[in-house]
Amino acid sequence: MVKLGDNAFQAAFWEAKRALASASTAAFSRHGIHEGQQYVLSCLWDEDGLAPGEVARRLGIATPTVTRAATRMEAAGLLRREPHQHDRRLVRLVLTDKGRRLRGDVLREMAELDERALTGFTRSERAAVLGALEKIRANLANR
Repeated sequence: MVKLGDNAFQAAFWEAKRALASASTAAFSRHGIHEGQQYVLSCLWDEDGLAPGEVARRLGIATPTVTRAATRMEAAGLLRREPHQHDRRLVRLVLTDKGRRLRGDVLREMAELDERALTGFTRSERAAVLGALEKIRANLANR
């Protein structure tokens, strides 16, 4: 439990982040995916066939991170790489049937994790938490 004082925010945030990562790992490993890959899948469920750089841009992460995730996901049979139709230097990430079938299970796990994390919060408190997290993100991104 975090106590108020020096670096109280960072300690509390770190502990919450760690707890969410642990719960996510348990939830998604039941479906054969690693924590974080649910976001790559979500991008491809929205628009299949994106290049790794486009997935990275949409998620706000580095392209090599997506490339590493795609390598693991390809080995797990969740997606395949195909040459880009107009630029042969690029690849497209295309969901396999297995990757498409996970949509309902993964979205359900994401909703359950949200609910578990926010249990006991009123609707307005939930909105305040999300607003505060967005402000924190913006504050840190502006430097």
